[in-house]
Amino acid sequence: FQCFYDTFGFKYTVELSTRPEDSMGSDEQWEQATEALEEALKACGLPYAINEGDGAFYGPKIDFHLEDAIGRTWQCGTIQLDFQMPERFDITYVGPDGEKHRPVMIHTVVFGSIERFIGILTEHCAGAFPTWVAPLQVKVLTITGRADARAQEVCDILKKAGLRAEADLRNEKIGFKIREAQMMRVPYMVVIGDKEIEQGVVAVRGRKKGDLGAMPLEDFMAMIQEEIASKARD
Repeated sequence: FQCFYDTFGFKYTVELSTRPEDSMGSDEQWEQATEALEEALKACGLPYAINEGDGAFYGPKIDFHLEDAIGRTWQCGTIQLDFQMPERFDITYVGPDGEKHRPVMIHTVVFGSIERFIGILTEHCAGAFPTWVAPLQVKVLTITGRADARAQEVCDILKKAGLRAEADLRNEKIGFKIREAQMMRVPYMVVIGDKEIEQGVVAVRGRKKGDLGAMPLEDFMAMIQEEIASKARD
C-alpha cells in the first residue's frame, strides 16, 4: 500500500474501523480480529485513527484515505478480516497438528475500483500525468510539410521502442501545435523542421521544463525511457 501510494505521489491517512451495531460473529472473534489489525498497523509504523462502528458487518477493517491535490480525501484501499464467509462455506484446512481448522479470509484492495482510482488520479494531477502514466507520452510536431516524412519516421521509431507517440502533420503554425499539445498535457513535444533534418537532431520541449534544446533522437529516447523506468513524478 505504502509503495503504491508513494509511487503516485498521494498523501494518505489510515483508519481502523471497528464493529458496527449490526454485525455477525462473537465478541471474541471481533476482539481478536481488531487486535490483529491494530498490531499490524503498529508493526508497520503507520499512524492511524479509530473509526468506531464503521467496520463491515462481517469484520473490522483498515481503510486508506487518499488526499488529492486540493485537500479532499477519498477512501480507496482497504484490508478486511472476515470470519464469517469461511464459516458459511464450511472452509477448513489441515494444520501441522493433523486437525482441521477454520481459516480467516482477508479482503484486500489497494485502489478500490480502477475507474474510481483513475478519476481521483486525474483530478490529483489535473490531467498532467507523470510520463510513465500519460496516455500520450510524446507528440511529434512539424514546422513545415517538408518535415512530414521525417516526423512520421521518428514517430514510428518511438512507437517501436514502446513509447506512446503520435505525429501532428497538419498544415498549422508550430506555435499553434505546441499550445495544443500543452493543453493536452503531453509530457514531451518533439519539433522537426528543415534545420533539425539537416543536422540530424530533434528539438525537444518538456511540458514543465520548456525548451530542452536540440539533441540526437537516441539521446531523447534514453532520457524519456529512464524517466519512465524510474516512475519519476513531475
